[in-house]
Amino acid sequence: MTVSEKIVSDLVANDVQFATTVPCKQLGTVIDLIEENKSIHHVPCNKEDEGMGLAAGAWMGGKRPCIIMQNTAIGVTVNTLVTLTQYYRMPLPMLISYRGELGEPVACQVEMAVHTKGLLEQLKIPAFHFHNPDDVGELDDILKYTFMCNKPVAILTDASFWQGY
Repeated sequence: MTVSEKIVSDLVANDVQFATTVPCKQLGTVIDLIEENKSIHHVPCNKEDEGMGLAAGAWMGGKRPCIIMQNTAIGVTVNTLVTLTQYYRMPLPMLISYRGELGEPVACQVEMAVHTKGLLEQLKIPAFHFHNPDDVGELDDILKYTFMCNKPVAILTDASFWQGY
């Protein structure tokens, strides 16, 4: 089973029925597999804060949501994370490609990487950083955690996890 297949399998096993995604080269295979999966309703979106609004609607409608996004948009989601997701105690697994670390080929991605973990820490959002493909074995427990405690969590996946870009 590939890493991408394991991610989607764990989402399905944890009854995630709604996924919203923003295009991302690193997460492209996961997004394609979600699109093909009949048990997850997939709604692509243009911006991460828009996706969080869609996920909130799914949650309020009785569906377990997730969002798939890049860390470069964490800054634009701060208000949504605090005043919607956290205020209403909404569980939201955020599978995030962590751009800007070692091996990053695009210079402008580096600046947000410097701030990503600090912003998540300031917002009191647990962050789990996957560096190695074997780290995907933790995803099932992370999903159980977010739905148990009704809190958002960030799963940061870097270039070494995806074995390059």
